[in-house]
Amino acid sequence: MTRTHPRDRYAVAAAVLLVLTAVLVGRRIQDSRHTLFVHWPPLYASWDPHTGPGTPAAVLVAVAVVVYGPRLAARLRPGALLAAAWGAAMAWIWSLALVDGWQRGVAGRLATRTEYLRAVGRFQDAPAALRDFTRHIVWGTPDPWPAHVAGHPPAATLTFVLLDRIGLGGGGWAGAWCITVGATACVAVLVAVRSLAGDGVARRAAPFLVLAPAAVWMGASADAYFAAVASWAVALLALAVTGRSVWWAAGSGLLFGLTCYLSYGLTLFAVIAAAVLFLGRHRVRERPVLPVALLAGLVVVPAAFTLAGFDWWEAYRLLVTRYYQGVGGTRPYGYWVWANLACTVVITGLATVAGLGRAGGRLARTPRALFGPPGKVPPAGTPPVTAAEARLALLVFAALLALLVADLSGMSKAETERIWLPFAMWLLPACALLNRPRAWLAAQAVLALLVNHLLLTGW
Repeated sequence: MTRTHPRDRYAVAAAVLLVLTAVLVGRRIQDSRHTLFVHWPPLYASWDPHTGPGTPAAVLVAVAVVVYGPRLAARLRPGALLAAAWGAAMAWIWSLALVDGWQRGVAGRLATRTEYLRAVGRFQDAPAALRDFTRHIVWGTPDPWPAHVAGHPPAATLTFVLLDRIGLGGGGWAGAWCITVGATACVAVLVAVRSLAGDGVARRAAPFLVLAPAAVWMGASADAYFAAVASWAVALLALAVTGRSVWWAAGSGLLFGLTCYLSYGLTLFAVIAAAVLFLGRHRVRERPVLPVALLAGLVVVPAAFTLAGFDWWEAYRLLVTRYYQGVGGTRPYGYWVWANLACTVVITGLATVAGLGRAGGRLARTPRALFGPPGKVPPAGTPPVTAAEARLALLVFAALLALLVADLSGMSKAETERIWLPFAMWLLPACALLNRPRAWLAAQAVLALLVNHLLLTGW
């Protein structure tokens, strides 16, 4: 483990200053111009100090992970570690969601007028709904879709239609689905990190993936479900390029295709996939059938939706029009292009900021470490950065690059504490580079508890 470095303090101070500036400037803009359309900028939230049924459980889970998490992560067998991470992540997300109570925190989240459940009844004839999907995206057309339905490809809404068809309809089941599946995102990231950067790095990252402040928004948010699908796509690709399995590659392609039909913006996961292919390039060269299998899996979902009559490109073009018809056309780009990054600080925590600083230092100092196998120590006379650390740094910076592209696009002005959950999960492993993990974990937990108890979040 590396020693504490002043760079950590500088990074944290800069992040705190960014968040405070976003709050103060945002309040001024909202009070004077009313163009931000959020009550507590930069977050889509309202000031509402409160406790709830989930408060005792949330505190208990936080204390348990801070005290015992690093030790258990170091000792558990790999399979047991993954199961424990999933269970602990679910406990953390559920307890934080229930701070707001069952109806307000879980069952009612996906049943509001902008959400997916509002459109379930319009999919009685699913093939016809898919053929007509693009006709209801833009405002001014007959029966325009609710905001989130219009803002995503139809696989997102079809998920809740299928749940309804098998008898799991309503907000309670929808929320439980998003939490249960969304909690597996941390498992997928662990699988990928272990495959690409080694077991030791994955074990150090595990408690931070569990106790992420992002859990505040993963409770009953469909974006948690999207994050899990996208993360498993990357995880299967990592298994493919390190284990040479054609089937892992095909499964990865299938999930990447599904990801693109859950959220338009998650096509940017191609940046993370490219980093995985780079890290596994030697195996890919040995088995050129792996990219073929990846592409074969990738075309399945797009082909199915295209044959059903849904045009992804036309839908995206219309979505851009719908976006600028609404508040997206009013919210100032000049504020959100940097305030979005303040939102990212909140959902990933100060530990991740410090971890990213460390990761950047490793990439800058020893780029050649990337060309060695995981765990190999550089020769004498080179900076003491292992290949495992350099590979982890490349992975998290690929996620950061994808996030920055989304930011610059202007299609994510506000609400990024929810929208960017899939990217945030891949920034958290940077915390594996920090020493004093319990102190950093405590900071992560305190941030999440304060946000959840002082603010009423919108998602």
